[in-house]
Amino acid sequence: MSDSPLIERLRGFTTTIFSEMSQLATRHDAINLGQGFPDTAGPQEVLDTAVHAIRDGANQYPPGHGIPDLRRAVTEHQHRFYGLELDPFSQVMVSAGATEAMTAAILALCEIGDEVIALEPSYDCYAGAVAMAGGVFKQVRLHEPAYTLDVAELEAAISPRTRILIINTPHNPTGHVLTEAELRGIAELAIRHDLIVLTDEVYEHMVFDDHRHIPLATLPGMFERTVTISSAGKTFSVTGWKIGWLSAPAEFIDAIHTTKQNMTYASGTPFQHGVAAGLALPADRFRAIGAGYQQLRDLLAEGLTAAGLKVHPVGGTFFMMADISSLNFDGDGYEFCRQLPERTGVAAIPAQVFYGEPQSAQNLVRFCFGKRPEVLAEAAARLHRW
Repeated sequence: MSDSPLIERLRGFTTTIFSEMSQLATRHDAINLGQGFPDTAGPQEVLDTAVHAIRDGANQYPPGHGIPDLRRAVTEHQHRFYGLELDPFSQVMVSAGATEAMTAAILALCEIGDEVIALEPSYDCYAGAVAMAGGVFKQVRLHEPAYTLDVAELEAAISPRTRILIINTPHNPTGHVLTEAELRGIAELAIRHDLIVLTDEVYEHMVFDDHRHIPLATLPGMFERTVTISSAGKTFSVTGWKIGWLSAPAEFIDAIHTTKQNMTYASGTPFQHGVAAGLALPADRFRAIGAGYQQLRDLLAEGLTAAGLKVHPVGGTFFMMADISSLNFDGDGYEFCRQLPERTGVAAIPAQVFYGEPQSAQNLVRFCFGKRPEVLAEAAARLHRW
């Protein structure tokens, strides 16, 4: 037996840069712009509904697919914003956050040896889930500084073993919102090669300027092969609640429920009531979420630029990529971010962790701007002083 009982294919996923940077931030009392969570409370209606649900006794297991009110709320949300028609009882399932939804979907739909292609840089949980399923993880690079997708490169990566595409838009960590042309290119490939598409849309209401979020499932021929995933954590500033959902044709929901019921089975009954209330909020409240984060984006971009970093365009999410090349720092992004908390009182994430070949992104650093204006202003001032 080896020194570690952990199976070999998961040994590369034992630690994360996020915990390391958060520990450094705590040790040096730094402003943490590394980990992706907001520092403000969510909508009062959402919080109050969850509190009332607790007091009213909604504290036992919910149905495995989620409480009916939340499944109906997801259905109504998808129709109101995107024109999708869903059956809340056969085509929607609630999950313990979007990460569980993605993992359960991959475990249910990926056979051992199947290829799963994601956009690079990619959120780290994708590779871990594919490894658990025994699949082969591949990435197709988005090209900085605008992080555009070359559909021809995506097609070149598809082989007879490819089964699943993971499409994340608005995209973490780059902030790119896939254009309609990019999405139509992806759809054409998915249909031609008979692929399943898992879409991570957790930042769907954080879209800025003239960008528009288009769910892939709305394009012709795509609903029947797409599993759409989202969550309440980012939209309503309740990341600790871990309430997400999937919408898809019934046969996909049935398949994914098979894996999900052997993971968490169900989660957060009173929180599900709160999220249902949130999804029913007026459309202008959702628009205000995007407008608020756009102002925070502009505030941090101005501060990072003044500090000498080259900020890349951000169309959505609450993340920002910046190039540190112009600082003439003696080291790569890892070393920059390891020194940053002690030297400046600010924490960030080296973008290398999101790439298959880390050296290809050694000058890129990701900052989270999902913080209060005064916190971002102070972080920018600390960086500028350094």
